Amino acid sequence: MSKTRKAKTKVQSKTRDRIKTVKTKTIPWDSALYLETKEDIADYLEAVFELGDPVLLAHALGIIARSKGMSQIGRATGLGRESLYKALSAKGNPEFATIVKVIHALGLKLKVAA
Repeated sequence: MSKTRKAKTKVQSKTRDRIKTVKTKTIPWDSALYLETKEDIADYLEAVFELGDPVLLAHALGIIARSKGMSQIGRATGLGRESLYKALSAKGNPEFATIVKVIHALGLKLKVAA
C-alpha cells in the first residue's frame, strides 16, 4: 500500500471515530408555542383543512386550545379540561358539536366557500 493511501485510510478512520462520538440533541416540537395571534391560528387551521384529515383537524384544535389554555377553553365550552385533552388528542374522536364549541371558544368562525 502506498504512503498516500495509508495516510488517507488513517484520516478516514479518525473521521469515522469522530462521527461516532458526536451526539445530536433534539427536543420535541410543540406547535402551540408558535400560535401567538389569531392570524397564526387561522393560517394553521386553514392548512389543516386543506389536508382534509378529520383526525388531524381534531389534533390541531387540541394544539390551538393548549396554546390558549385548555382550562379557559374548557370553561368557555362547558366541557372538562381532561375530556378536551382526550377528545382533541391524536387518538381522540370528538363529536362535531365538540369541534364547533372549541372553534367558537377560540373566537373563530367556520366559513364555506365555493
